[in-house]
Amino acid sequence: MNRCNICMMPDTRPDTPFIGGVCSACITHAKRPEIDWDARKEELIQLLDRHNGRCIVPSSGGKDSTYQVIKLLELGADVTVVTATTCHLTEIGRKNIDNLARYARTIEYSPNKTVRAKLNKLGLELVGDISWPEHVAIFTTPFKVAAQLGIPLIFYGENPQNAYGGPMGSEEAKTMTTRWRSEFGGFLGLRPDDMVGQLGITERDMHDYALPKSHVLMEAHFLGAYLPWDSQHNADVAIEHGMTVKLPTKANYWPWENLDNAQTGIHDYMMFLKYGYGRGCAQISVDVRNGREPREWAEEWVARNDGAFPWDYGGVRLEDVLSQIDMKAEEFAEIVERFTCLQPA
Repeated sequence: MNRCNICMMPDTRPDTPFIGGVCSACITHAKRPEIDWDARKEELIQLLDRHNGRCIVPSSGGKDSTYQVIKLLELGADVTVVTATTCHLTEIGRKNIDNLARYARTIEYSPNKTVRAKLNKLGLELVGDISWPEHVAIFTTPFKVAAQLGIPLIFYGENPQNAYGGPMGSEEAKTMTTRWRSEFGGFLGLRPDDMVGQLGITERDMHDYALPKSHVLMEAHFLGAYLPWDSQHNADVAIEHGMTVKLPTKANYWPWENLDNAQTGIHDYMMFLKYGYGRGCAQISVDVRNGREPREWAEEWVARNDGAFPWDYGGVRLEDVLSQIDMKAEEFAEIVERFTCLQPA
């Protein structure tokens, strides 16, 4: 496993090419000064004008969605916040959803929680991702609400391939197409239809995870393609507007990201086992690119903390997370062993 010469991202991260020892995220970041952000902002204003300012922001109540709402309101937009209920909401997550609701109307859409728990278990067993149903919901629920309200303009946050790396050319995307959703939506080759018939799940149960037919008439844009995107700045704006922050686990570097879902600890740990990097590595790599941390410090931090076992996440114990999805510790241990691709030297 080789790490980027600039940040700490390893070449084992899927869909992340390296050129001359430098990852695609760092290559893309170096091009940011060339972007005419004034022209991009004017594009955004014209886009809002075409839709009379009405738009939807998918939200977890976190730093990025809070920043999005505040910035769009400053531009005169009429914002509706849509929250797809997360898998295991933490206390701090609840606070931040309620805080954001002080600034814009908020719709929370909760699917059948018994079905969701089954999907969490299946996602973990089949593709090593407990958060599989959450990924699906993030990219379907806002479209369903948009169709019901007749608001065809949706703003997601940053383009992940621009912020964290991806196939060359994918970082240029301003819109979330059906193809983008299929390739980068985090489904890991597992389709909603594949769940029907497993653990008693019916086709009707999966309706909550299906796109409406009218999704082809909607526009989903990455706000980070129109406004300079900086996670630290977003967090500062969110905190200024009342967001509560706290480091959810020692495996995270930022205290203001992924605070809402107690299952995230398992998701990130499995990511570390499969690909050799965890959430903290991705976060500190962003800070290195932005010149906020020296690479030497990042290397030391990653060696000490990245991939720490998720005994507790956001104040919720691992056994309580497993209990919610009807899984014993022994079953989880077997799954961990099965998906561990990196072995100690």
